[in-house]
Amino acid sequence: MDENKKAVVETVLGKIEGRFHGGLYVFKGMPYAAPPLGELRWEAPAAMEPWAGVRPAHEFGRIAPQTLPPEGMLGGIFDLIITKEPQDEDCLYLNVWTPGLDTAKRPVLIWIHGGAFVIGSGSQQPYDGSVLAARGDVVVVTLNYRLGVLGFLNLDTVTGGRIPATGSEGLLDQIAALRWVRDNISAFGGDPGNITVFGESAGGMSIGCLLAMPQARGLFHKAILESGVTMPASDAELRVAEGLIDVLGVDASDVGALRELSVKTLLAAEMKLRVMLAHPGELMRLTAMVPVVGKALPLSPLDAAREGSAARVPLLVGTNLEEWKLFGLMDPDAGRLDEAMMAERLTGFLRPPAPGIAQAYRDARSKRGDSTSPFELTSAILGDSMFRMPALAMVDDYQRHGVPAYNYLFAWKSPALGGALGACHALEVGFVFGTHDALFCGSGPEADRLSRTMQDAWIAFARTGNPSCSGIGAWPPYGERRLTMMLGKQCSVQEAPYEEERLAWVR
Repeated sequence: MDENKKAVVETVLGKIEGRFHGGLYVFKGMPYAAPPLGELRWEAPAAMEPWAGVRPAHEFGRIAPQTLPPEGMLGGIFDLIITKEPQDEDCLYLNVWTPGLDTAKRPVLIWIHGGAFVIGSGSQQPYDGSVLAARGDVVVVTLNYRLGVLGFLNLDTVTGGRIPATGSEGLLDQIAALRWVRDNISAFGGDPGNITVFGESAGGMSIGCLLAMPQARGLFHKAILESGVTMPASDAELRVAEGLIDVLGVDASDVGALRELSVKTLLAAEMKLRVMLAHPGELMRLTAMVPVVGKALPLSPLDAAREGSAARVPLLVGTNLEEWKLFGLMDPDAGRLDEAMMAERLTGFLRPPAPGIAQAYRDARSKRGDSTSPFELTSAILGDSMFRMPALAMVDDYQRHGVPAYNYLFAWKSPALGGALGACHALEVGFVFGTHDALFCGSGPEADRLSRTMQDAWIAFARTGNPSCSGIGAWPPYGERRLTMMLGKQCSVQEAPYEEERLAWVR
């Protein structure tokens, strides 16, 4: 087929026109729900009206409104991770890369992007699905969902039910996208009976929530959670909503006024609230907006896993060795962090407090010859607290209920900033998609080999529910021996890596 030739697919809503490019059929900016505008602001996603004729799908759709990090942050690293794209409340679009518009029934991988529930999109460059789709003969889907104040704000209580927003509308968007895939993906060469959701950071946390939501049952069959399984624990969502209403200076009972606020005004208020929460204190956390446990999300991901009420699908779950360094280096005091400042940060972030945790990490790292500077200790403790320990808890609970669960620890180190980032948060994404860059991820034969290996393992898991493949060898379930695949210059299975740190949290 000629490059850039048009290709038309019949969906349940109407005909959609994509292009054949680079050996793949690519469809961009396909709507999966009605634009959440006007009276639909803060409502659950509504069904999209069918259209007549052929709708073009050649360009990415507009992304959810968001406030982007300043340009040049961390030496331009964030400019690679988060790219500028046109924004609009009309943002509920998804994209498809597929090797064929046939009846091959390929495995489907649906990517849910991260970004602390306040930034990001499914069309960011690192999430280009072409390499993964071509390498594995799979269908790759990426999507947008509502973020921040428009997607994760519990307005039901503060407005007395006048705006019934549960604080999980962004998750309901994701479910609407999953339903679209179920109903349409066979026309794109995919198998609606073999769908894997995969995501990183807030995307992984979103998947943790989807596993706990009855509305999502049966819409996916496997799950890969990278560097995130549950949102930060807090009972403060009502106070967050009240705080935002106060910042806006609007009467909570005036629904019309709230719906008429400009996006610019809402984003400015959200940013003010985020700044208020980004310092040591009762509510200290990385993001002000997270999914709210309540009407739409009956249990937190970890509670659902513990009780056995989560969707019983095979899991591939992992974290990066030095998650927190990406965030820690944004701290203006990072270069002069001392013991007192370390204690302040640990007290502000850890809920509940973890007495003796700093000494336990100091002892464990000393035995290995790792640095025990306040910055390194803080990074290790906070990274494990937010990412690795919840991931291991979820894996433990799933396997206890008889569900296959696999674990990895990503140890490849970024060359950026003279190596200061280490094996930081978000670093593995480029390797999974085959979009790894020289600045952040690194380049060369070893980087290329790791990327191919991870792609093949992710594809194998999507195809069969087991990540074992020729490139990585046998990858056993986590099990009682805590078998973990170490991903780096060399990939191998280790038994209970960094066990002393894990035990410090369960004593």
